[in-house]
Amino acid sequence: MQPSSCDTFVALPASTEGHCIIFGKNTDRPCDEVQEVVYFPAQDYGAEEKVECTYIEIDQVAHTYAVVLSKPAWLWGAEMGANEHQVCIGNEAIWGRETSDGDEALLGMDLVRLGLERADTAERAVDVITKLLEKYGQGGPCMEDEGSFTYHNSFLISDRKEAWLLETSGTYWAAERVEGGHRNISNEYAITTKIDKEHPEMREYARSKGWWDGKSQFNFAAVYSFMNTARIEASGSRRSEGKKLLEKNNGHITAETMMDILRDKDSGINMEGMFMTTGSMVSVIPTNPHLPGVHYFTATPDPQRSVFKPFIFVKYAHQLKQTTSPSYGLNDPVKKKPRFQSKPDRKHELFIKHELVADIIDTNKDRGKKITDRMRQLEKETMTKMEEILSRGIVQPDFLVNLFPNSVQDEMAVYSKS
Repeated sequence: MQPSSCDTFVALPASTEGHCIIFGKNTDRPCDEVQEVVYFPAQDYGAEEKVECTYIEIDQVAHTYAVVLSKPAWLWGAEMGANEHQVCIGNEAIWGRETSDGDEALLGMDLVRLGLERADTAERAVDVITKLLEKYGQGGPCMEDEGSFTYHNSFLISDRKEAWLLETSGTYWAAERVEGGHRNISNEYAITTKIDKEHPEMREYARSKGWWDGKSQFNFAAVYSFMNTARIEASGSRRSEGKKLLEKNNGHITAETMMDILRDKDSGINMEGMFMTTGSMVSVIPTNPHLPGVHYFTATPDPQRSVFKPFIFVKYAHQLKQTTSPSYGLNDPVKKKPRFQSKPDRKHELFIKHELVADIIDTNKDRGKKITDRMRQLEKETMTKMEEILSRGIVQPDFLVNLFPNSVQDEMAVYSKS
């Protein structure tokens, strides 16, 4: 199995409609991996408390923000998500000159969750992630059964006014502010000469390794990339195709546009095979701070045969039980050393029902089309309701505490009729 990975997108005004920022991401992971969508409320902690991430324990902060996450069910961190301040983060696997093989540390997915829990703006998320990176490092297996699959990480981070691209190599990093237009990233370094923040020793380290002469204009991607690795062969074409799809809709990008891009199979963005799109996310963030953001998640593989379901941050939002996988606690094979000696069943309720319907879609063309049409109709009806909230604000917050779970129930009702 040749590892591949993901694509992340952001569109800022004036490339979008309705004075909003549109964020989107496909998480491309092993085809048998379960992606869960979970919600954690804001929480306060006492001094000296710790937080157990996927592999290591780190210092906890006094307060964490409420987050909604789409994550591989076996680990602590997340591939993508948002917080109550409408910060959105997605990460990408990248490989460069610096080896990614090393001791267990923070996974890039841990850094996604930590950035969302601890930062109320995109720029602060950059600061949170880079400080944690410098203190704890990044490393460890990134697949539940593949100890050799390791990588560095890049992150696309957005809030109500801007976006940031953060790219790493070991503990070194560079960041670029994205202030307008649109941007998409795949599995290759993309920051060139526009660097708005950086590790203070990043350039000197590159010079000491002989990657940069110390005199020519510094280009982060050119200096830190190792372009001959087979793992990123397809990333350039996917990034190029993604950029074309954004440009095709420039000035008119909507949530529906972003969903269509994530569903696109011809470009490779909607991935199939041993590595496939196991979960998708689209967020609509109004620039008006008085309006809520709407965060859509599939919680199921292949967005083309999935339903994007909305989540809105409101007080007393309920747990997302039907998209939460079984928990094995300290008995989880991930927590025991040596790790990954067995692989428990992590399928959540929606995943199980979706798996059955996906098989029908694949094997019965006529019946499959009827199911898919019903799914799209449900999604369209839900998005119409969300458009009203995006334009007018929240009138009945109590109605929204079960917004995502109710949408899951509606989706499963479509399956039952099928």
